[in-house]
Amino acid sequence: MPKAKYSTERQNHHSQKGQASEKRLKTPKLATSYQKEWFLQLREKVKNGEPLAFVNADVPQEIFRAMDIPYVVNQWWSSVCSAKQMSPYYLNLLNEHGYRQDLCRYCSLSLASAFDPEPEKGPWGGLPKPTVAVTRLTCDSQSKIFELWSKKFGVDLYSLENTVPRQIPDKWWELAPNQWEALFEPHRLDYMVEDFKGLIRFLEQKTGKVFNETKFKQVLTYVNEQAEYNRRTRDLIANSSPSPVSITDTVPAVMVPQWQRGTKWAVDIAKNLYEEVKEQVNLGKAVVPKEKVRLMWLGRGLWFNLGFYQHFEKKYDAVFLWSIYLALAADAYARYGDDPLRTLASRFAGMEDMLHMPPWNSSWYVEEAKRNGIHGAVHIISDSCTMSAGGTYFVKKAFEEAGIPLLQLHADPVDSRGWDNNVMTAKIDTFIENEIGVNPC
Repeated sequence: MPKAKYSTERQNHHSQKGQASEKRLKTPKLATSYQKEWFLQLREKVKNGEPLAFVNADVPQEIFRAMDIPYVVNQWWSSVCSAKQMSPYYLNLLNEHGYRQDLCRYCSLSLASAFDPEPEKGPWGGLPKPTVAVTRLTCDSQSKIFELWSKKFGVDLYSLENTVPRQIPDKWWELAPNQWEALFEPHRLDYMVEDFKGLIRFLEQKTGKVFNETKFKQVLTYVNEQAEYNRRTRDLIANSSPSPVSITDTVPAVMVPQWQRGTKWAVDIAKNLYEEVKEQVNLGKAVVPKEKVRLMWLGRGLWFNLGFYQHFEKKYDAVFLWSIYLALAADAYARYGDDPLRTLASRFAGMEDMLHMPPWNSSWYVEEAKRNGIHGAVHIISDSCTMSAGGTYFVKKAFEEAGIPLLQLHADPVDSRGWDNNVMTAKIDTFIENEIGVNPC
């Protein structure tokens, strides 16, 4: 296809904008502004010969931080492309090159962007060519997507293995920070430590950078400090009624520093968020002063339409105050231990279990719903993602047993091509009115 046609396609899809969210706090603005500036500086560093790693979200980014190797996270880049309304254009390119329509879009959107004949017109100048790519074998598609992506750019790929549990823990969120040796079986931690050592050797060989254990320990300390502020913010919101913030406030303020974790900046942003939310509470400010409904959004954020949630604030005095992003940042990341590499292994050993495997995820969801006084939950299910779609029956069953209404929506968090805003809005309207029992204001 000629470049002129691709340019027309790009313009057409870019005009199909979702609804932008209203920013109530300063912290999300600071975070997103910093991330854009960081990315522009990153492009310059790569242009001048600095190495760059392209990694999956469940790869131990703390190792790269300790080695001064900049990295771009696959799912973060997908969220940026989606927020910039570029996903229809990129995903259509992917389909035109023979890849199936139902391929997991959240993980393959970066691969799709690699087919752009004008990559410099991508978000913030486009993704620069990396030096290495690193993923974990957490699903059947992941390894192939990264293999194809690395071949497209002509870079070396390192694939970390993924272990699975043989026992079901009780209240993992209470054990994870300090009792992780009991939470995760020794064979899982042993294997991951050796795998991480292999990753370090690979990175030293391919980038010329050296692993710095002193800096590595500092990185882990920063991550724990960041997680502590996230926990305090989560608890503050849970204990405040009406809610001082919604997920449109917290998601960008939490996710951007997650990709920068292990830095003083990320700690400061997490602290800023906590202090700003606390100030909202002290001043008596709320998303909706006459709050009637407290909602949780299960699953990934609707990146192309973050303003979608605010419709329900105005119509029902209903607030989406809970998302996996802040809650997971509060419960799943803090780790304390004497062996740095093994401590890091414990952070990632059960990450996929916590997110996608019942009863790890379902029991945590219900616990969080009770903690936050949730009246109803909306669960977004991406059918193209086996990890996201798996176990949804058990999530619904857990909420039914807890007596908390749950609505399951089938939609993709980054692909707006199949999204009908009127239909989805109507489904949640009906859910609020019929299942929760609240009428429009």
